[in-house]
Formats: sequence, C-alpha cells, structure tokens
Amino acid sequence: MVAGFFWVAGELLLPGLAVLCRQWRLLQGAVTLTLAVLATCWGCPSLFPESPRWLLATRQLEKGRKGLRALAEGNGVSLEDEFYSQEHLLSDGVPLPRYHTLCDVFCTRVIWKNSLILGFTAFIGSGIRHCFTRNLAPYLPRFYFSYFLLAALEAAACLFLCVTVNRFGRRPILLLCTILTGIASLLLLALTQYLLDWIILTLSVLGIAYSQAVTMLSIFFASEVLPTVVRGAGLGLIMAASFVGKAAGPIMDIQNNRGFFLHHVVFASFAILSVLSIMLLPESKGKGLPESLQDGESQRRPPLFRSSRRRDQLPLLSPRSAGHAPEHPVLTALGLQVSPAPSGLCRLCAVPPGAHRTTVSGQQLPSASLEALA
Repeated sequence: MVAGFFWVAGELLLPGLAVLCRQWRLLQGAVTLTLAVLATCWGCPSLFPESPRWLLATRQLEKGRKGLRALAEGNGVSLEDEFYSQEHLLSDGVPLPRYHTLCDVFCTRVIWKNSLILGFTAFIGSGIRHCFTRNLAPYLPRFYFSYFLLAALEAAACLFLCVTVNRFGRRPILLLCTILTGIASLLLLALTQYLLDWIILTLSVLGIAYSQAVTMLSIFFASEVLPTVVRGAGLGLIMAASFVGKAAGPIMDIQNNRGFFLHHVVFASFAILSVLSIMLLPESKGKGLPESLQDGESQRRPPLFRSSRRRDQLPLLSPRSAGHAPEHPVLTALGLQVSPAPSGLCRLCAVPPGAHRTTVSGQQLPSASLEALA
C-alpha cells in the first residue's frame, strides 16, 4: 500500500517536470534517464539486496545466511551462531537449490486459479476506468484538472484500502469494490441519458475510485496468496494484466472513441463476472505467507456467510511444531518475536486467538506490524 502513495506522488510530480522540460522529447528523456538510474540498483546488492525469505525458500542456504546477517546487523539484533545453522534455517531435506519458473505455476491448480482470478480483476479494474473518465470530460473546466482529480482519487482509494483491509479482510473488500464498480458502470451504461448531470458526475467519480481500489488490492492480495518461490513471477504477470487494461484508454482515443459503447458493455459484463470469481479466493488476513508450492496448494476458500469459528479447519500453513507459533528467520533477524499464550490453542498456529504478542526490544507491537514486516 505504501507503494501506491509513491505512485501517486510520481503522478503529481510529472506535470511539474513537464513544465520544466517544455518539449515532450525532453520529458521522455528525463523519465527514461530516471528509470536508467534506478536500474543500476539491480547490480548493487547493498542498495537493492536479495530477499532472504526467497533465498531460504529456494534452498540457497549460504546466500540466505549472508542476507540474514546483513539484515540482523542493520537492525541492531545480535544472533547466536546456532541461528544460522542448517537445522534451524531449513526444516527438512538437503539444502539443494530449488528454482521455480512461471511455467511451474501453470502446472498447479490452486495457485494458477488464484493468479488467474487476481489477474482478471486487475485487468478489469484498469480497463473499466476509461469508461468513467470519458464521462468527466463535459463537466470539468480544463484538461489538467481531470489529471489531478484522477491522482487524488487514486490516493483516496489507497487510503481507503489501508483503513479497511486489515479490519475486514482482503477478500470482502475486494468483493465490495468490484460490486460497486460494476453497479456504477451498469447505471451509467443504461441510464446516462435519463440521469441528472450531478448524478453522472458522482457515479463517474465513485467508479474511478473503486476501480482503482480493485486494481491495487488485486496486486496486494496476490503478494500474500502466491508462494514465495514464485511470488515475483506471479506478481509480474498480474501487473502486466493491469497495464494491458490501462492500454484500453489510449486505444479508444486513437479510434476517436468509436466502439466505446461496446467497450463499456464488455468491461461492465466482465466486472459482474469477476464478482463471482472473487468468491473462489482464499482469505489471507492474519495468516502466514506461503513459502513453497505445496503451501500455496493447501490454501482453502473460507465460507462467505459463516462466522470465523466455523471456517475450514485446514490451516493455511502447517505449523512446524504443536507447542508454539512458527517463527520465520527473517522475523527473528528483524528483532521480532511471537510469544504464544499457554492454553486455548488457535486452529491456525497453535496459539489462542488474539494472544499473539510481538515484542521489539522489550516493547509490544500490534500483530498488524508483524504481518506488514513479514
């Protein structure tokens, strides 16, 4: 979610850069030069280190040890040498590297289903936005005002997600935003000529905000349900689907909005279809990140209209021991410890519901901080 605010900040800075450059060729060169400078971080491990979680998940023990040592030293955490032993870092098997590609995702069932659904919702959220922005043109004074309005709505959508997803869950909020996006699209599609101007403007603004929330939450949701070993490839695929949906706007502008009605009908129908597919997704709130393909395949879809006590009894991740909550080496290197209560075991990680206590240097932190740093 923090990356969403940086994205909005970049959009707000772009008009100022355009004023300084004056010509579009200079603007394109300035943006390309900035991206080239950022690309140099890829070859500098100190500025852009590899993820220790991914290194351990792919059985790259030596590189994982180096990453954990650097992470612990950077956070001022002193760890014993036993922490970096093979028995502690790897639960089973010989530390042979296990690399996975995007083709491995196609051979799975649950992971491929989740990736397909989230890629589809990201595509719909980006593509349907042009149907709403076109309705804003007759009501806005200048063209640059609509640009700043879109950036402000993206910031509002990001703030809405930060407030709601940790409280109500990822899947319910994604379902709600998709339903509201579909309803706004259908009302504008069928009743535009019968509605008042302020109602059309309100529906368009709400549709833009909720469609942006659908796109952002789909990408964020995918980062939690995809296993660590294929998370980078899966996120790249879903973000590519989002950018393909964004390309619908420029294509319609090139065609002078010919076929806009068909474009609106198709994306409104896809939005309703995505509502049904979202119900097949698992819920990742309060659950650990899946590490291997087996962990990703063990995810279960919780019932939609039942209480939390009667949800499926199969855990998202099997705890490594029955007496305490599973600790990831990356969390220990960050100085985070999870201390369970002794009785009333939770069905997920063998601790009582709500009894997880996260301590950093003797101070307690809420469980949301642990989930964010994991």
